[in-house]
Amino acid sequence: MLALINREDAGVASAVERQLPAIAQAVELVSQALGAGGRLFYMGAGTSGRLGILDAAECPPTFNADPNMVKGVIAGGPSAVFQSVEGAEDSPEAGARDLQAQCLARTDVVMGIAASGVTPYVIGGLEYATTLPCPTIFFTCNPSTAARIIADITIVPEVGPEVITGSTRMKAGTATKIVLNMISTAAMIKLGKTYGNLMVDLQPNNAKLKDRTVRIFMELTQLSRQQSSQRLEQANNDLKTAIVMELCQVDLKTALDLLEKHRGVVKETVRHMGRAI
Repeated sequence: MLALINREDAGVASAVERQLPAIAQAVELVSQALGAGGRLFYMGAGTSGRLGILDAAECPPTFNADPNMVKGVIAGGPSAVFQSVEGAEDSPEAGARDLQAQCLARTDVVMGIAASGVTPYVIGGLEYATTLPCPTIFFTCNPSTAARIIADITIVPEVGPEVITGSTRMKAGTATKIVLNMISTAAMIKLGKTYGNLMVDLQPNNAKLKDRTVRIFMELTQLSRQQSSQRLEQANNDLKTAIVMELCQVDLKTALDLLEKHRGVVKETVRHMGRAI
């Protein structure tokens, strides 16, 4: 039984790989919108909605993103995250109302997630978004319905039938998680939330993240743990500011001014100062 599930799961990555051109288009769309002050809304029902909420919830601690920058909207409301709300996905009007409640704007992006491709709640939300007009992305694992949905970008990894027929929490859910990871991560990278492969914009709000902050600073500067802790304290425990202070050899005020000038992007800041590593 487990070998069968594992064999089926093994094909998910290749199905996603075939969609990389469409995913790249989605990344460009999302990064441009977020960079201009817009928001990304993931919209789904059941597993699809929960995965959207999960990805949105991970953006603030990982990338120090504003909690309103990436948001998940699920059929049935917040209680549906923990327990199925039967029938909630059947109303296209509810999808439109939930986006209206978020004060959806033309600068935002709506990504509808419907593994089966026929979720009325998601379709209603996408149709409402197009009336603004608002940029839209549609994700489904059902190629037969994808062509009937109007969206600027359509992502359709064909994962095939589930081991348990119709249980889209399995291969389709895995494909969804992979694609959402790609879109949010790549968009945040393009917004300057990383330096190399390091998370330099994380929020050190617990012991694990505080330790990671020190270790990242140590890796970038080759300083000792004690020295790194001191430098971070001088920068009010803001990792990006501390990095610029150390790599560019400037004081706190200058580092803050430089980061503001370069939209908070560490790589551009240190390159401008001729100190990139």
